[in-house]
Amino acid sequence: MTSTHCDSLLSGQVSEPTAASLCLSATLAHANRVRVGTTPLGRPSLCVPYSCQTACPLPGTRDIPGNIGVCENYGEGAPIGHEKVTMQFLNDRLANYLEKVRQLERENAELETKIRESSKCHESSVCPDYQSYFRTIEELQQKILCIKSENNRLVVQIDNAKLAADDFRTKYQTEHSLRQLGEADVCGLRRALDDLTLAKCDLEAQLESLKEELLCLKKNHEQEVHILRGQLGDKLQIKLDAEPTVDLSRVLDEMRCHYEAMMQTGRNDVEQWFRDQCESISKQDMSCSEELQCCQSEILELRRTVNALEVELQAQHTLKDCLQNSLCESDARFGTELAQMQILIRDVEEQLSEIRADLERQNQEYQVLLDVKARLEGEINTYRKLLESEDRKYERALPTTSLGTDLVPGGPVGTFRLTPSILLTTFPDASHCHGGGGEVLTYWRAQCI
Repeated sequence: MTSTHCDSLLSGQVSEPTAASLCLSATLAHANRVRVGTTPLGRPSLCVPYSCQTACPLPGTRDIPGNIGVCENYGEGAPIGHEKVTMQFLNDRLANYLEKVRQLERENAELETKIRESSKCHESSVCPDYQSYFRTIEELQQKILCIKSENNRLVVQIDNAKLAADDFRTKYQTEHSLRQLGEADVCGLRRALDDLTLAKCDLEAQLESLKEELLCLKKNHEQEVHILRGQLGDKLQIKLDAEPTVDLSRVLDEMRCHYEAMMQTGRNDVEQWFRDQCESISKQDMSCSEELQCCQSEILELRRTVNALEVELQAQHTLKDCLQNSLCESDARFGTELAQMQILIRDVEEQLSEIRADLERQNQEYQVLLDVKARLEGEINTYRKLLESEDRKYERALPTTSLGTDLVPGGPVGTFRLTPSILLTTFPDASHCHGGGGEVLTYWRAQCI
């Protein structure tokens, strides 16, 4: 129980001291007054010599010299007092450094928060949400494409209607020309028929005149015969054995037959000539009609081919215009998107350059903190060596101090020995201190003897 009450820690950073620690502090203060003089152990009043001040710069500014803790010509008891002052000075510097580290941590956290907020705001300002606009634009583009296709279909239908109208107009003109040609042929045939009718009338008139002439000749012959018979009737009839006389009736019949044959022959010749002329004219007309039909059919086929080629050419021109418009729209759309992407890429590159600059700056700060850490580790090693040497000195030099109840009223009675010790508190991760590190706390241990 006695050793348990005697083993307690004394430190200047304890916020809520207990009664036992107060008693032990009073005991240690009394021991320090006996050993050092009027200077208490917790906060010595000795001034730091000029050589120590110049040899121990602030953390992060200069390297720690090798002669720290060594002070010549400082008077009697200078080594012990100087080591205490050096330890106190190192404690103050370590406390300042830890305070600076905490302040840097707070500033770093604030800067990281500001960077995150600014990056969020910058991302929200650089990359706004255009999805609704893009959907509206796509819907409008789909409607425009549908309307364009409908317009193209209507244009094709109009072109087809125009071509059909042209075909019907061509057919009408062809039929009209054929009708005119037929009417001209009919007029020609009518003229030929009129000519043939006139020729027939002439031939009939000639036939009538020949019949009348034949009748006149018959009458004259009968009269001559009657006259001759009357003359022969008054004379004697003498029969002579001679050749038979000519039979006039037979001669007349022969003449009649001969003339009738001549008339029939002439009539047949005229009719044959008329038929031959009609056949030749009809053959010529048919050949001309066939040639005309062939030419007209060829012309119609050529016109149809030309119309079909014109329709195809118009369709190709329309398709070309549509494709050119689509190409222009695509170029404009992709140009706009490319400009937007270039702007985004430029912004991202700027952010990346800023991030790289921040990383370089943080790397430099990290290197500086590593250097500071290395210097502090050197200081801590020096501090540890000083404490160990002081511990050995106190173990050899300090006499055993008997503390009674008069020093600490109500406290335990016994013999105590004061030994300085060091407490090194390390940070678990780099979030508490950049580059790692530790917090050194000095305390005095009182051991019961």
